[in-house]
Amino acid sequence: MISILARELQRRIAGQVRCFEPLSRHTTWRIGGPAELLILPQREEDILFCFEFAKRQGLPLHIMGNGSNLLVLDGGVKGMVLQTKSLQEVRVEGDCIWATSGAYLSHILKAALLNGLGGMEFFAGIPATLGGGLVMNAGTPQGTLGEVVKEVWFLGEDGRRLRLLKDELEFSYRRSSLKGKGVLLAASLQLYPQAPELTKEKARAVILKKKATQPLEWPNGGSVFKNPPGDYAGRLIEAVGAKGWREGGAQVSTKHGNFIVNLGGARARDVLILIDRVREAVFKTFGVALELEIEIWGEEVDAGGL
Repeated sequence: MISILARELQRRIAGQVRCFEPLSRHTTWRIGGPAELLILPQREEDILFCFEFAKRQGLPLHIMGNGSNLLVLDGGVKGMVLQTKSLQEVRVEGDCIWATSGAYLSHILKAALLNGLGGMEFFAGIPATLGGGLVMNAGTPQGTLGEVVKEVWFLGEDGRRLRLLKDELEFSYRRSSLKGKGVLLAASLQLYPQAPELTKEKARAVILKKKATQPLEWPNGGSVFKNPPGDYAGRLIEAVGAKGWREGGAQVSTKHGNFIVNLGGARARDVLILIDRVREAVFKTFGVALELEIEIWGEEVDAGGL
């Protein structure tokens, strides 16, 4: 059945269609079972067709950017996964940058730098696409994407292409009103004139801090937990002695407690066990219930399948 659907899709779109593709090849954690259908669209028309196709066939539809901040379970994902990172158009329009959803934040930062624009340097080193970053309102203490977005274009749940201005959107800490509303297609970001040397200096400072404090040398999914109000998840995790805890190929980073790294061959179940251990220890010690920042997709496998 899946192969039949894949052949039909491949006849109608320009992008690639893959059956039972391991998502460990497509997430920054390098963890994850197979997607029944993985679509790599090459144009907006591909997204429109896949969206309607999934509705007609009753297939669950998941939208993936670069696969950061995402844990895919070992049993994989049923239905269709639409990965947008092949859509890499970036265009400078005065003090704004317009980009498709699959454009990497790093590419947008480079365009800003080359065109004397500031406002993107705080996103240096975030391995996300624009679409994924906007949906989760990615950012740092210095700024979030929700603060610089001007307008967005997305495919609504009813299949209509919509344009929304910033004041029609809602952004909060690691949340946006875009989540679950359809498929983000493109966005325009409002930046400002800034000397390239200053942009480069600010971006370099962000990168150096990340290298010093985050385990960038190991595959990871970014911050696992949201920071609780008035505190930092990493501080609480370090305070309970969880740094270095290990399960299978996964480890709570010894450099930053809010990262779980893949030391090699880690499975999603290893990460889930560590998440539960950390949550329990932090709650028992501080009475704080840590909330996940990462998303979890897919199916677990039973013991007989391991």
